[in-house]
Amino acid sequence: MKKFPKPVVVTSKCFEFDACRYNGVMIPNNFVQKLEPFVKFIPVCPEVEIGLGIPRDIIRVVEKKGKKLLVQPTTGKEVSKPMYKFAKSFLNSLDAVDGFILKSRSPSCGIKDAKYYSDSENPSPIGRGSGLFAEKVLERYPGTAIEDEGRLMNFTIREHFLTKLYTLARFREVKKKNKIKALVEFQSDNKFIFMSYNQREMRILGRLVGNENRESIENIISQYETHLHHALSKTPRRSSHINTLMHGLGYFSKKLTSKEKAYFLDLLENYRNHKIPLSAILTVLESWIIKYEEEYLARQTFFEPYPKELVEISDSGKGRT
Repeated sequence: MKKFPKPVVVTSKCFEFDACRYNGVMIPNNFVQKLEPFVKFIPVCPEVEIGLGIPRDIIRVVEKKGKKLLVQPTTGKEVSKPMYKFAKSFLNSLDAVDGFILKSRSPSCGIKDAKYYSDSENPSPIGRGSGLFAEKVLERYPGTAIEDEGRLMNFTIREHFLTKLYTLARFREVKKKNKIKALVEFQSDNKFIFMSYNQREMRILGRLVGNENRESIENIISQYETHLHHALSKTPRRSSHINTLMHGLGYFSKKLTSKEKAYFLDLLENYRNHKIPLSAILTVLESWIIKYEEEYLARQTFFEPYPKELVEISDSGKGRT
């Protein structure tokens, strides 16, 4: 059984941790429940932290001349400065963080779907964007795994979030070691993930690990982290997964029968046409890895990027953008 690091995840406190929503309730969330034993959660409610209380009157993001204000219509309070001040203080206090799970549509925590208004009294929104706390999260941690609970109901987005979260957590351990050997092993073990996400960045990461210019390990790790974030910035395309799977097949080309190869290629075609999930093909490859004792492939995180206990195949069909 593979060992996984415990990622550090900041989450909105109203998910399973405290009844701190504006209406004084706590929001049940199955994903957060399932994730809790496998990560270190740091719960936070920015609105409570700036003294708005529980329960509290709603606040709104008001946009005027390109400037965002956080306003409480019933009291006339304008709490933008306290929110930005808290966000800065809180984010500065974090030692290390690998991801965020924030409340969708929240004027403080919404990642990109908080409603914007022309003034605090107008009931019709004029647009959507990030809440004020989430805005600072996105500025400070653009490369981390950041999602809201609504989008995480979608299987593809959830799988990407978990893959990115655990890859970044593994890389954080590499940074602690600060050794080129640890970086070489990380690159080797994650090569298939990088191949499925972004082959251009995979090649750049490989060249950095090669360190032909004999740069310091600190410079190499800094550059590597930047390109690692680029590599994991978007969900992988189905065609990229297929290319990676074909690469894996190549390790067994001289060991398989023609019927076995044909069967595998049929599976790829079914996957290409959305008839079967990726896991159906991975299971076949994994069985060959065991049978033929292919140690290099056995180390590839591509086959188990995060704990299997977190695999959940349900899909809301929403949140694909």
